[in-house]
Amino acid sequence: GAGTVLTTAQADEAIAAGAQFCVAPGFNEKVAAYCIGKGVPFVPGVSSATQIEAAMEADLDFVKFFPAEQSGGLPAIKALAAPYQGISFMPTGGINEDNLNTYLAFDKIVCCGGSWIVPDALSKNGEFAKITALCKKATEKMLGYSLAHVGINCDGGAAAEAGAKILAKAFGFDTRETPISVFSGEITEFMKNGGRGKNGHIAIGTTNVTRAMARLKNAGFTFDESTFKADAHGRITFAYMNEEVCGFALHLIEKK
Repeated sequence: GAGTVLTTAQADEAIAAGAQFCVAPGFNEKVAAYCIGKGVPFVPGVSSATQIEAAMEADLDFVKFFPAEQSGGLPAIKALAAPYQGISFMPTGGINEDNLNTYLAFDKIVCCGGSWIVPDALSKNGEFAKITALCKKATEKMLGYSLAHVGINCDGGAAAEAGAKILAKAFGFDTRETPISVFSGEITEFMKNGGRGKNGHIAIGTTNVTRAMARLKNAGFTFDESTFKADAHGRITFAYMNEEVCGFALHLIEKK
């Protein structure tokens, strides 16, 4: 995509260079109509209710909230999102590694933009490896991957209970029984009657399963839709991947 697209000429340059969408700091009706007419998504910048309504009049439901921090930050976005339920936001301006996840936790925010991942000095000096490292760090911060637990397939409930008790005796872990398994602590789950994966499963926690799935799909991984679980708002919070590692199935689970 291309940012700071202010004129139709700049839109042409961006599209010719391969841009699949255009973003602007404000709402220019002419530029918006031009991009839409060429089949290129356009994301206008807004910071007020009036500007949001102008975007809606152009049949746009995804806007850039800019400059985010200077315009009231997350509280302002939440206030604007209340009456405009169909609008999604991309805040930019003042976003950084420290406040990124605070913004992303609000379900009306699709993504964030920030210049901290592409500092001018690195860009001008062609230090793209360092820029790549900053982007990777931002992605890791956004997704917050961590090991949630490991599931071990057992041959029946008695075997699962016995396995959990061994860890409890050795390490003092509390045990917790569910209809399909017995936990020893929160990291190890003994499956009563087996489950996905030849040997068991590995659960990876993330701050947002939907974003993690998008990232993993871009990397070539696939998911079993029959395993999806969603919250009351229909947002996916649990999903098994089709790939396995050494006989262990993999699934994502959203952190609470």
